[in-house]
Amino acid sequence: MDLSKLLKPEAVKVLTSATSKKRLMHDIGDLVHSAYGLKADGVVEALNAREALGPTGVGHGVALPHARLEGLQEVVGAFVLLDKPIDFSSVDRRPVDLAFALFAPKDAGIEHLKALALVSRTLRDPSICNKLRANTDVGTLYTILTEEKSAQAA
Repeated sequence: MDLSKLLKPEAVKVLTSATSKKRLMHDIGDLVHSAYGLKADGVVEALNAREALGPTGVGHGVALPHARLEGLQEVVGAFVLLDKPIDFSSVDRRPVDLAFALFAPKDAGIEHLKALALVSRTLRDPSICNKLRANTDVGTLYTILTEEKSAQAA
């Protein structure tokens, strides 16, 4: 599994409007709606329900919000770079400026966990995060996310 199977170029965005976690969840809902045709309200509701179980801010300015959704056929993702970090109740209490949201079918088993592990490993790499933070072109962001792991595996 690689990120190019989970992430469409249309699901990558630089956000200048996110001023709170709540606003970010709505922006992700809108992005997922436009990229994958999922209902934005359902996405936001599912993300907030998962977030209520515990924050998905994993530290070092990274958040991995995720949820399971009815009617979804495969695991899909969306990546957002925030121009201004926001509070996300992260484990290290640092604000978040990189968010990779994952969505899986309600009955997804191991594929959801594999995708979450892949995204987590990718965004735990400081060199990848630095490259992401240094770019605001969505095409470049997509390339960094989808090609870095392939190059490292070679």
